[in-house]
Amino acid sequence: MAAGPPFPVSDHCDGWRFFNPTGSRARSFGDLPKWWWQRWRSRLPAWPASVPPLQPVCLPPTVPVGHLAATFIGQATFLLQFPELTVLTDPVFSERTGPFGVLGSRRIRPPALSLEELPPVDLVLLSHNHYDHLDLAALRWLAQHRRPRIVVPLGVGAWLAARHVTGAIELDWWQSHAISAGNTVVCTPAQHWSSRLPWDRCRTLWGGFGLKTPSGTVFFCGDSGYGPHFSSIGRRLGSCDLALLPIGAYEPRWFMQPMHMNPEEAVRAHRDLGARRSVAMHFGTIRLADEAFDEPLHALGEARRAQGVTGEEFLALDFGETGLFPLGRGSWPP
Repeated sequence: MAAGPPFPVSDHCDGWRFFNPTGSRARSFGDLPKWWWQRWRSRLPAWPASVPPLQPVCLPPTVPVGHLAATFIGQATFLLQFPELTVLTDPVFSERTGPFGVLGSRRIRPPALSLEELPPVDLVLLSHNHYDHLDLAALRWLAQHRRPRIVVPLGVGAWLAARHVTGAIELDWWQSHAISAGNTVVCTPAQHWSSRLPWDRCRTLWGGFGLKTPSGTVFFCGDSGYGPHFSSIGRRLGSCDLALLPIGAYEPRWFMQPMHMNPEEAVRAHRDLGARRSVAMHFGTIRLADEAFDEPLHALGEARRAQGVTGEEFLALDFGETGLFPLGRGSWPP
């Protein structure tokens, strides 16, 4: 008897490939020549060849009860230190984000921390398989030297296991998993896509994660275009203490809009979620799109002013900066 489809048929999977229920799709490879032609004809804003690191990172030796220390390492990589748990999001430490570690876009900022400088890590949240979010070499190092629990969307765990990173916990949208007493992860919808190679498009799922701890709640968006799923997450999970939201890689809009929010949309997502605070990510690390190097932060400021959101409510940490955030005031259900 022939084997059936590897995944359940649902509103975001046909059994073989995943899709966005809204109908939004990433641009096809056939659209790339048009984008490249536009880039060739126009003068793109220059990015620096490299940006030197700031002062050395000083991680807190302890985290006060009822607080979270969030350190921005770069792109979508954060070190989240709760009093009872240490979490790493989308760990990417390679110099290039492409096949074999030698192709693809080169990062202009080094990671604020090296792998060896990381403290013990209890949990890794991995949103999807794009090269600027899934660094296989880093995951292999973490599996060998830190042995964290790894939580991923459907299909990513099997992909990792075939490459000797075993034991990842796979979740579909809205599925949850208890990591330890009082620590629960929920996989949430995102409007995006997946691919490592031209022939594996959308064969694994993408998503974000809600994390509930005894101290408080955090939402990690991963990568996403703007859509109604942010309101759904806010309704189903309630407000969170802190949301980590992408603000970069959004130009040209005709190409990037379905899958990447711009800063104005990120502020709307912050409001849809009902997040107490949000922190920006996915900017100023790797050139993936056509906006200027410093444009996302300027546009974020304009979007905050236009929508009546303060800089304390939606902020950007410097690379390597650690922010200390109060927890415990969100409204996630028990």
